[in-house]
Amino acid sequence: MWKSRSRSRNPFKNSAVRRILRWMPIAVILLTTACLLVMMLLGGMARVWAWYVLRVMLILPILGLIFLIDAVLYAIKRQRISKRIIITALGSLLFLAPRFVDPSLPYPASIDATKPAATVRLPANVPLKTAWGGDTADVNYHVTIPGARWAYDFVVEPYFTDSPELTDHGCYGVPVVAPAAGIVTAAHDGEPDTPINSDEPVENPENFVVIKLDTTGTYLAIGHFKSGSVRVKAGERVEEGQEIARCGNSGDSSDPHIHIHHQRQELNFDSPVWFAEGLPLYFRDHDGPPMPEGGVRVENGKKIATGVTVQHIGKPK
Repeated sequence: MWKSRSRSRNPFKNSAVRRILRWMPIAVILLTTACLLVMMLLGGMARVWAWYVLRVMLILPILGLIFLIDAVLYAIKRQRISKRIIITALGSLLFLAPRFVDPSLPYPASIDATKPAATVRLPANVPLKTAWGGDTADVNYHVTIPGARWAYDFVVEPYFTDSPELTDHGCYGVPVVAPAAGIVTAAHDGEPDTPINSDEPVENPENFVVIKLDTTGTYLAIGHFKSGSVRVKAGERVEEGQEIARCGNSGDSSDPHIHIHHQRQELNFDSPVWFAEGLPLYFRDHDGPPMPEGGVRVENGKKIATGVTVQHIGKPK
């Protein structure tokens, strides 16, 4: 009699609901993994979302940790390890794994398969040292960022001087020109320059210009401009070679430089800067390769640029 009454007080002990709850972590792991895999295969913004879920957001590691702790506690309580516990533990480790993968892992986009590419002129008329640029992590740290997958950072001699004076850096104040004809879809000005090699968190956005290209209908984003130097406004048309601003050090920048990248989606001041699909960007009418490669190494605490120097030479006659 006593055992019968005990069972009646635990109606879910062996019920279908309890069995479903036991298998729920595995179901969540399998469904999430399948969904992310499909998103990665679809490409475009679906892949961008999947990349941020895997590499930036904390939801997967948190779920993985919860599921792993639950599996371990259940195994200790039952004093046995079932197949379900093993599968749950392995799936939990799968959710935790992206947090331990090499942070320089490039965003998985093939330069040959990603279309359309844009070919434009260089964004300045002076010799430009390629601090960062190219398709691989060793020459371009931007490769981990979907929207800036093929971005460039250009500096001008003298660069990396460590001088706190902005004017001691060759790029500061250099005229920046439109690399191609198009319509300005966004322009922002008025942000102050960031102190050289600042250790403080950068909260101010940068001054930038976005141009919708006539040739592809995609967007060039150019930024880190000097405050008060932006010469164009949203809605205006710009022609190739027209001055649009002056190089500065606004926003998240350690040294004055010209940043430029190509993306599919429109960018505006209120949108996440990097949340877009980056597209290949090449240069023409200069004395170097179509995709100049960069690279920076540190020796005795000093940054040394190892990338190529390129200069605009004009269209061939």
